[in-house]
Amino acid sequence: MNYEALFKPYEGRVVRVGLVGAGDFGTSLLAQVQCIPNLEIVVVCDTNLAQIDAAIASAGVERNAIAAVTSMKDATDVEFDVMVEGTGSPIAAAENAVLAISRGQHVVLVSKEGAILVGPILYRMAQEKGLVYTEVDGDQPSLLIGLMSWAKTLGLEIRAAGKASEYDYVLEDDDTLSWQSRKFPNIGLQDLWVPDGLSWSELIEQRNQAVLKAGVPTKTVPDYCEMGVAMNATGFKPDLPALHAPILRTTELADAFQLVVEGGFMLGKGRIDVFNCLRRPDEASFAGGVFIIVSCEDENTWELLRGKGHVVALNNKTAMLYNPQHLLGIEAPITILCAALLGLPTGAVDPYPHVDLVARTSQDFKKGDVLAITNAHHHEVDGLSPELMPAIAIGEGNPCPYYLAVGQQLVEDVAAGTVLIGSMLALDRSSLLYQLRETQDDVFGVK
Repeated sequence: MNYEALFKPYEGRVVRVGLVGAGDFGTSLLAQVQCIPNLEIVVVCDTNLAQIDAAIASAGVERNAIAAVTSMKDATDVEFDVMVEGTGSPIAAAENAVLAISRGQHVVLVSKEGAILVGPILYRMAQEKGLVYTEVDGDQPSLLIGLMSWAKTLGLEIRAAGKASEYDYVLEDDDTLSWQSRKFPNIGLQDLWVPDGLSWSELIEQRNQAVLKAGVPTKTVPDYCEMGVAMNATGFKPDLPALHAPILRTTELADAFQLVVEGGFMLGKGRIDVFNCLRRPDEASFAGGVFIIVSCEDENTWELLRGKGHVVALNNKTAMLYNPQHLLGIEAPITILCAALLGLPTGAVDPYPHVDLVARTSQDFKKGDVLAITNAHHHEVDGLSPELMPAIAIGEGNPCPYYLAVGQQLVEDVAAGTVLIGSMLALDRSSLLYQLRETQDDVFGVK
């Protein structure tokens, strides 16, 4: 795709942006926009004004050149075309998206936490007003949706798809694992570098157990959230509610992501999962990128591509194609321009609530306990594990979506191994987020 040709008819038109959230994503977008002549951020919103000042200063912009507010409700005297919502808060995401739609502004939702819960209804609300609601390039859901749409347009059969986790597992020659600047000696992965007679299921189980024994997690909530958004966009499903989250080398994906009957570990086709990238220190990172596993229909073509370095399975049945990057706010301008100038999303087209992100307890909880976030970056709560289950209407006896449960108080004892349901929690059923979700269930006929 030649993007210069795509946007050339709109030369001279400046797209004005309201940015909500001056965190890592927002700060990188602020900096990148300074290099794009037809894109201008006119207002930044964050509850922390000092953080807004720091973000604007780091972008090399004069402080008085951009309006600053602590609530988008106060941005009534600033006109803009697109709201970029990057707070990471599902409550704020819903409130800001509804506000933008009511004002006739397109919505670029960076906050996947809101998208997994009420994205489909926000899309419908925007569409009814002739507006665009979309996930954002720079984050994995939109990038995976784009990669899958490219493959489908080419007539490729996609068997599986997914992303790499954010942090690689880097194995040194002495069997020391480096992960997030931490080192774990004698991890046990040196002897598991190649299958060596093990099935893929056996190898994955042994690798995962080795790192879990050392206290290194193999699953994080954001990965599940992102892939849930991609499932609602594409109709693909989780292979297991807890996903497999295998530890794999990049060169192994085409072989491992096959059906069990073919020698792989997958139970079915049309599935989405997350993998943890295992590599040597001198090997390239997958960088939290996205991938697809496609069927190799024409043997001669794929044998030629294998010779050019593509990852093709040993049995010639599948190949792995990937985009090994996600660039935060650096590539978000493509989404903003597509929404404002072309009236097109870079993310889902007519998403449907196929799955919900829910929480299963991994420890006992007592009545009165508050499910407080213990890892702010990953929105994780000690004692809760994420799962992706078929979407079901919210209600007393039904599984409670993860981002409705987090932060709430339990009204009864809950044993380990239990999926949280509505009746277990003191939920605010009058909140906009809860009501939006009720509306979504009704509009899409989710029972």
